[in-house]
Amino acid sequence: MPLPLSTHTPSSPADALRRLLNLRWLSIGGMLAVVVSVPWLLDIPLPARPLLQVVAALIAINLLSLVRARRLSDLHPAELFLQLSIDLGAWSVFLYFTGGATNPLISLLLPLVAIGAATLSAPYAWAVAAEAVTAYSILWDFNEQLDIYDSGLAVHWHLAGMWLTFALSAGVIVWYVVRMTAAIRSRDHALAEAREARLRNERIVALGNLAAGAAHELGTPLGTMAIVSGELARNPALDDDVRADAELLREQVGHCKAILGNLTLRAGSLRAEGGEVLPTDIWLRGIIERWRSLRPHVPLSTICECGDPPPSLVADATLEQAIHNIINNAADVSPDGVECEVGVEETQIVVRILDRGPGIPADFRPDAGLHQDGHGDGLGIGLLLAFDAVERCGGRITFASRPGGGTIATLTLPLSALRP
Repeated sequence: MPLPLSTHTPSSPADALRRLLNLRWLSIGGMLAVVVSVPWLLDIPLPARPLLQVVAALIAINLLSLVRARRLSDLHPAELFLQLSIDLGAWSVFLYFTGGATNPLISLLLPLVAIGAATLSAPYAWAVAAEAVTAYSILWDFNEQLDIYDSGLAVHWHLAGMWLTFALSAGVIVWYVVRMTAAIRSRDHALAEAREARLRNERIVALGNLAAGAAHELGTPLGTMAIVSGELARNPALDDDVRADAELLREQVGHCKAILGNLTLRAGSLRAEGGEVLPTDIWLRGIIERWRSLRPHVPLSTICECGDPPPSLVADATLEQAIHNIINNAADVSPDGVECEVGVEETQIVVRILDRGPGIPADFRPDAGLHQDGHGDGLGIGLLLAFDAVERCGGRITFASRPGGGTIATLTLPLSALRP
């Protein structure tokens, strides 16, 4: 089946064709070097006209192939086989006029066979090998012998040519195989990342189903708690401190009901549909103030430097929850105070949350799954959701040790993904 050139799949026929066309320029340079240098250095006359015609034909074919490669929307592996056959044919004709099988340059057919074995399917690879063996066999008997007057010198230069050809063949094979190996490693790395992303998305879907069920079941007990806390807050028999605590409880229950009410609007949305367009500093300060209302007993100091004027963006509910989750993690291990630094650096929003907790464990992997938390106490659901929300908009979350103890969590968000 044809493979699209635009997919850039590592080690695909499309990439192999591009590498082969680039490598062909080396063949052309080698042919020209032989035509120019051999008569001058070795005093061996060469039939320059037919050799230059071979070089000119190969240059024209390569230019046309480069134009065709840019315009192709798909590529069949047979295209790569045809290009390798052209190289084999060009070198065979070149060798025919320069001594045939007695020319040490005939070993340069081997790198083409190695490239075919590394990039083509078995039938095509065997076909390339068969072509190379056939060419070698024909050149054994059919060729134009060169006029070399000193047989001893001829043997010496033949051995020197064999060494040079071996060195060039080894270099070309190693270069090509190293490139192929790097492409395969890159593909394996991309597949591993895709596999991890798929598993993480499956966990997100499972959490969404659990959240929907929890939202339905929590409505009744939250309503009961709101009624009881309201009655306690209005009870004149209680002292002022107890009534204040009851009022705080009622307020927190109200926040919980509001969160559950918006759950279906927030779930799975990268950008809230019809979200309000806000300046960056107002959006971030609103997130921080809402967090303070949920956890008023943990001091949170903030520094916000978003420029003048600050860029505008569309309020994103999932990113707001991600920032909440990171601050919550910091507050859990540093209840005496958390710091939040917000700024716009070039084309990115950077949010740093600093705590004075125990720091980062040596084996910490925040995106590993539900059973690992940055501080070892939670299930890691908050971090899992935070990573998913931030990565979907092209951002990233990093953790670093804080000088003097603690952790610095950094959220980097591209403005291009959040602009109206």
